[in-house]
Amino acid sequence: MSRIILRAVLLLILNAAPFAFAAGNAEHVVVLVWDGMRPDFISEAHTPVLFQLGREGVQFQNHHSVYCTSTEVNGIAIATGLYPEHSGFIGNKDYMPAVDMNKPVDSQNPDVIRKGDEITGGHYLPQPTVAEILQAAGRSSVIAGSKQVVLLHNRNPKTDTNAPSIMLYAGETVPKTGLEPIQKLLGRFPADAIRSSPDPNEPRDEWTTRALTESLWSNGIPAFTVLWLSEPDFSQHAAGPGSPKAVAAIESSDRKLAQVLAELTRRGARDKTDVFVVSDHGFSTIDKPVDVCVAVRNAGFKAFREFKSKPERGQILVVGQGGSVLFHIIGHNKAIARRLVSFLQQQDFAGVLMTRDPMPGTFTLAQALIASTQPPDVVLAMRWSPDASKTGAPGLQISDANTNAAGGNHASLSRFDIHNTLVAAGPHLKRSYVDTLPTGNTDLAPTVLWLLGVTANTPMDGRVLSEALTIEAPPVGPAATHRLEVTNTIGKWIRRQYLQVSQVNHTIYLDEGNGSLSPHKSN
Repeated sequence: MSRIILRAVLLLILNAAPFAFAAGNAEHVVVLVWDGMRPDFISEAHTPVLFQLGREGVQFQNHHSVYCTSTEVNGIAIATGLYPEHSGFIGNKDYMPAVDMNKPVDSQNPDVIRKGDEITGGHYLPQPTVAEILQAAGRSSVIAGSKQVVLLHNRNPKTDTNAPSIMLYAGETVPKTGLEPIQKLLGRFPADAIRSSPDPNEPRDEWTTRALTESLWSNGIPAFTVLWLSEPDFSQHAAGPGSPKAVAAIESSDRKLAQVLAELTRRGARDKTDVFVVSDHGFSTIDKPVDVCVAVRNAGFKAFREFKSKPERGQILVVGQGGSVLFHIIGHNKAIARRLVSFLQQQDFAGVLMTRDPMPGTFTLAQALIASTQPPDVVLAMRWSPDASKTGAPGLQISDANTNAAGGNHASLSRFDIHNTLVAAGPHLKRSYVDTLPTGNTDLAPTVLWLLGVTANTPMDGRVLSEALTIEAPPVGPAATHRLEVTNTIGKWIRRQYLQVSQVNHTIYLDEGNGSLSPHKSN
């Protein structure tokens, strides 16, 4: 706890000096999230609108999601500017015994959020989001998404005249009164697309985009807008990156971007709006599925996906994320944790192992920026390779408990999961500029606030993307990159793992990490 407090104080100092104010005077900032969009799939052929936006504005060539590279974790990072260790969320699903003692909970679930706020006195998220900061400053915002993750962007929307605000999530609104005019215009929220069909989930994204541009913007464009699309994530999970279904999904998201830009132009606001297109994470193709819980249980551990009754000391709750697995040992027994690590280090599906307490051959949770207040005892990032899939897309990943071996997944430390998309253009952004510095999802929040001229009263882990702006902004130092490596001898085997880390100013970015098992040379 003292380390976290000290870090918070240091971040407060770094963020406060030498600029103690936000310099921007942007009228509008719009953030579009293409869920799961990989930067290497941006092309003139399939994403002509996004391609042109990048040519006109800024292409961020070294952009990062935070680990665990999953939707809710990065949705919170985008909204708050915090690393997972400070937001407290390190997986889409996690073990929150105060909410549910027997099984993992979905962090974006409305009931979970409500219960979390009750337990924490309104601090399910420990710091306010961009929308909440703007709301407190009397600035308006609209949050709209085809997925529930946008609930995490503004848990206290207001509808007073000083700071109008509404949130649309998966066909529902907060406040509930906001839904009726949308349904009168568009009808009910469409059903999910059939995963086995060749068609993307475009009807839901189309409905949500039109709800934003034709209804939620009907009384004017607010200071801050978020539009979160379900594609290409939905289709890449079903058919894998680079598949015809995934390419069709990417094209559908490009059409939604075109609709938003056209509406900004129609309203005479295009040259007054800074537009960011970002993805929450990248994507990999599943090489093979492995049920890690079964493997651990077969090795003699009392491992469960959920408990049927009150958990007992020494039992292990296995919380899968796809590309990573969280292990919560009831009672935090260090001997069991060491035996678990020793077993996992000998498995061919293991990429990087991280532990709550330092152990031979592992990294600590703190080194991966996931040492939250209620951390797991062990975290496993599944092994990956840069090999190409059948569709020609590089990046294969062993995935936990996913039976769709022909599909895709994420949440690992693969460079194809971590490196994601960011493209931006607008009156306060440089033109035809390629940003090669490391940037990340944690940088969106401080940058948006800077552009809108609103100061956050709490420190953020992210930095203002000053190098991409045309206005006065905090100075940016050079990037530094280093590689952490550990080895461990286990009987006849040597296990090696690495974690590559970059840093700009105070902000840290995980580039990638992996592990391998090889015979000892003496054998």
